[in-house]
Amino acid sequence: MSINDITGMIVDAALQIHKDLGPGLLESVYEAVLAKKLEQRGLNVERQKILRFEYDGMTFDEGFRMDLLVEDQVVVELKSVEQIAPVHKKQLLTYLKLAKKPVGLLINFGSATLKEGLTRIINAPADSLD
Repeated sequence: MSINDITGMIVDAALQIHKDLGPGLLESVYEAVLAKKLEQRGLNVERQKILRFEYDGMTFDEGFRMDLLVEDQVVVELKSVEQIAPVHKKQLLTYLKLAKKPVGLLINFGSATLKEGLTRIINAPADSLD
């Protein structure tokens, strides 16, 4: 399954959840529901995945947690806020770099429509995503 297929399934599930539940719930609720929806669609999903990383010869086992890691390829960072701040995009890009993953989705369930609350961030050349 390509990364585009995986991200398409994630976006489709998130759109359905936003339509059904609407904005305004806690992030943890959207995380639990989205993880279950993706598992129902046959995807492997890890919740609150600890991001271990190395820096300057040292290994760190704590400090970062990815909301969802789907198919060991796509990092999904969820928010439930009025508006995404620039720091949220930087946070996801940092997760992608440290985890050495190619693509991430920043999904804000707090926005009026999910379309305005959805950002795809790439940490790989576009031709490597097929």
